[in-house]
Amino acid sequence: MASVQQLGDARRGKLAGNIAAFGRALRRAGVPIDAARIALAAQAAMLVGVHTREDLSAAIEAVMVSREQDRMVFRELFEAWFQDPELANKMLAQMLPSSEGKAEPPRRRPRVREALAAPAVVSKPAAQNEKEVQFDAAMTASERARLHHADFNALGAGEYQLVERLAREIALPVPTVPARRLRHAGAGRAHSRMHWPGVLHEAGRTGGELVWLPRLIRRQQPLPLLVLVDVSGSMERYARLLLAFLHAATRRAGRRDVFAFGTHLTDLTPAFRLADTDEMLMAAGAAIDDFAGGTRLGESLAQLRAGHARRLTGRRSLVLLISDGLDTGEPQVLEQELQWLKRHSRRVLWLNPLLRFEGYAPLARGAAMLDRHADAMLAVHNLNALEQLARSLAALMKTGGAR
Repeated sequence: MASVQQLGDARRGKLAGNIAAFGRALRRAGVPIDAARIALAAQAAMLVGVHTREDLSAAIEAVMVSREQDRMVFRELFEAWFQDPELANKMLAQMLPSSEGKAEPPRRRPRVREALAAPAVVSKPAAQNEKEVQFDAAMTASERARLHHADFNALGAGEYQLVERLAREIALPVPTVPARRLRHAGAGRAHSRMHWPGVLHEAGRTGGELVWLPRLIRRQQPLPLLVLVDVSGSMERYARLLLAFLHAATRRAGRRDVFAFGTHLTDLTPAFRLADTDEMLMAAGAAIDDFAGGTRLGESLAQLRAGHARRLTGRRSLVLLISDGLDTGEPQVLEQELQWLKRHSRRVLWLNPLLRFEGYAPLARGAAMLDRHADAMLAVHNLNALEQLARSLAALMKTGGAR
């Protein structure tokens, strides 16, 4: 039988305030929460009661969480928030103290830590609530505009965490191509063909009269993605943020294979299968053992060809190569491997953060080699560049990859 615990002080009317403050903490953690969801959570708490933590958690989660990647964040934050009812007003000021000898959790997700670390007070006058909402939004409109054009390498620690969270909300629709399989087409669809078995079936249903002619059209499927991320020292500030961006932005894509390269190749595809972006970053950090080292792209591509050549699907894969091009390996090896990569993929797109410099020219040996063999070079140094990336991908697929 589940133990009965008092979650909040219902006799003094604090439960609704605690749920509202909990909703604001979820919003700081990146979970999309509005006033309507907070009101529904308060109603759900009244319906199920506060006798058991499990029932209350399930009820509030059902109305507050709509994305799978936010469920573990909700559960961890709920456990921390309602651990001690008497400390509810202090949860956002500091981590829960272990006054009763309880050991603090060894590790929390970064989104949960940030949400708990932000100062707030549950009960405030109406005039101050507006200020709290503005603080909860994390920044003003002018500050948001500045951060959208700020180089990732020039951000402070707090700004970097905020920009990383904003990058996860940017969509990146992967270009689609006609697949081999067919589906039923609507009336009058172009490039459709007659579905003769369907025609006979419809004729049988209507006594031989052809009321309408079923047609077929090819399905559309996203291109397979192959992502290669440079994790060398010069890319240290970009690698983590771009990994978080790609994990969230390509969640609904088809096949995606992700590798990190520095002095050697590291397969991050198992980490990218995790639903939560924070868990993916922790798994990727544990897998990469040459982070902030040198860059040997040629040798890394040779490892890709030797051990993972089948990841390139029938010359249909879209390759996103994220690097500044400061390669320290042999240029002959790099050119040979880039030629192989180009032959076995649909497009090779070079995502270069050094395009933040006006008048940039790829003069380094590795950069010149990438510039020669890549179908296009795109900027990825700020949020504005990431937002333009989707439009650039669609345009490049239509123009055949011309610069």
